[in-house]
Amino acid sequence: MSKKSRQAVKPAKVRDVFAARPFAGLAAEAELVALRELVPAATAPLKLTGDYAAKYGDRDITLATVLPMAWPALTKPDGRIFIGLQRNERSGDINRDITVALLNALETEPGATVSTPALPGEGPRLADVIVNEPLEITMHEGFDFWLDTDQERDEQVNASLEAANAAIYPTVRMNSAHAAYWCRVPGKSHVRWVLPDAEDKAMDALSRLSAAGHLKLGDDTKFAGMFRAHSLLVPVFDLPLEAEAATWEEPLSLLADRYAAAKTDEPLSPEERRAKQGLLGRQLALR
Repeated sequence: MSKKSRQAVKPAKVRDVFAARPFAGLAAEAELVALRELVPAATAPLKLTGDYAAKYGDRDITLATVLPMAWPALTKPDGRIFIGLQRNERSGDINRDITVALLNALETEPGATVSTPALPGEGPRLADVIVNEPLEITMHEGFDFWLDTDQERDEQVNASLEAANAAIYPTVRMNSAHAAYWCRVPGKSHVRWVLPDAEDKAMDALSRLSAAGHLKLGDDTKFAGMFRAHSLLVPVFDLPLEAEAATWEEPLSLLADRYAAAKTDEPLSPEERRAKQGLLGRQLALR
């Protein structure tokens, strides 16, 4: 959504739209949702737009799934900035929360604590401050990226880091579909895929696939259900426990092709409408 179109909407409606789909209009919307909801440890560099780059210079800014103690942001002594997606304090407008954390970090002395307001109010949004482009995501097996290689680690720091790392389920970013992630949890493995389309369009496409018997990744897999995350649908597929993530790249690529072909404007057939009702009844108790 452009700055001009945002200004044309009444403030109450603006807040409703942003609360429901906070990253709408961003090229990385689906990946941002995945990093907030699915991925334990990952980072991606951010670049400031022209006006902010001119004001703050060529700052090293890293978006992280989560920071120590779920901090909104932190600055390193050398001026590097980390911004956390998964955080404790939120106003209900996630986009503004993250934007204000970034702007406040840019104004904070290197190495000092970044202060962020509980209610950031209206103002610049991510699309105004960072270059609107896909994310270059780096996956991490643990949270060691929190600390620099030359940073001292006492027993408390090591214990905290060890506890955080122990809570991570193995997670792999899939190459064959945008914003899809394989993970292994106790007893099974999954592929979870954040669909980039509006909910109605995505649901109809999934319904067509389900009616045709094509909503799975292979004979030994099944569609487990789906959940909503920031108004995007996230289908979940149950997989055999032992097979590694690479096993599912080709099946997921084929499913992505089928999904793309199923995104038509044609009305659903009676069979597809019945399939849609079945899908609506298979929503998982996840955000």
